[in-house]
Amino acid sequence: MTYHLLSFFLRLFSYLPFCLLYIISDGLYFLVYYIFRYRRRIVRKNLTESFPEKSEHDIKEIEKKFYSFFTDNMLESLKMFTISRKEMIQRVKFMNVEEVNALMRSGKSVSLFLGHYSNWEWMSSIPLHIDKNVIGAQIYHKLSNKNMDRLMLYIRERMGAVCVEMRKTARYVNELATENKVCIIGFIADQSPRKKDSRHFLHFLNHNTPVLTGTEKITKHYDFGAFFLDVKRVKRGYYEARFVKMHDNPKSLPDFELTAIYYQMLEKCIRTQPELYLWSHNRFRNAEKL
Repeated sequence: MTYHLLSFFLRLFSYLPFCLLYIISDGLYFLVYYIFRYRRRIVRKNLTESFPEKSEHDIKEIEKKFYSFFTDNMLESLKMFTISRKEMIQRVKFMNVEEVNALMRSGKSVSLFLGHYSNWEWMSSIPLHIDKNVIGAQIYHKLSNKNMDRLMLYIRERMGAVCVEMRKTARYVNELATENKVCIIGFIADQSPRKKDSRHFLHFLNHNTPVLTGTEKITKHYDFGAFFLDVKRVKRGYYEARFVKMHDNPKSLPDFELTAIYYQMLEKCIRTQPELYLWSHNRFRNAEKL
């Protein structure tokens, strides 16, 4: 009953036009930033430590832009309940997709490295741009609230993607490989490992940061191609996402090199539009400031 009520109201809300959603977002920004001060301490700490070269004024400007984008991102994600495939194609332009399709036509699957950057939820529309015989999947972290988890699965799969729970990743990929099925799998690979699992560290945003290496291991073990998704926000509600090949032969790389390449690419994106990163997450809790 709770799920159906929640689904009804969120779906009804998502029918609002974008122009009205952004007016609501401006109001939410004021409440979240000035009144509730949602995670302001964590955001300020992350920004200050990540950009020691920036002045206090610059940090505050990025902070405000982040919260403005944060509320936009929430409402854009809700819009996925009802947005049409045609409009989604107009709002997210994927570039260099032909190189990815050509590789998959040759029978090679692809690992797609993403981050908590820009509107990652809208990137689930990638299946609209790849060949129909290719499986488009994304790895997700199951939410503790069953109703919210069910709702998020619905919107993430509306454009044709298959959601795979994180703990089932290895089994799922192995099944596809055994059946010789070609796939492109999106990994939001900048997840923060638990302290006991923090075994490999990389320099990332002025921190010696613990990183997960599972995406690299899967990519190399199954000889997948490796692409990074370089996303830019053109304006409110419009994005450009470019597929960037990370290496011609990932399997040949030394251990952890592919992960290092990913973090270098992600940091370059963040430094271009820093307000688009998820600064409210305490991802440096087990890191050391450089």
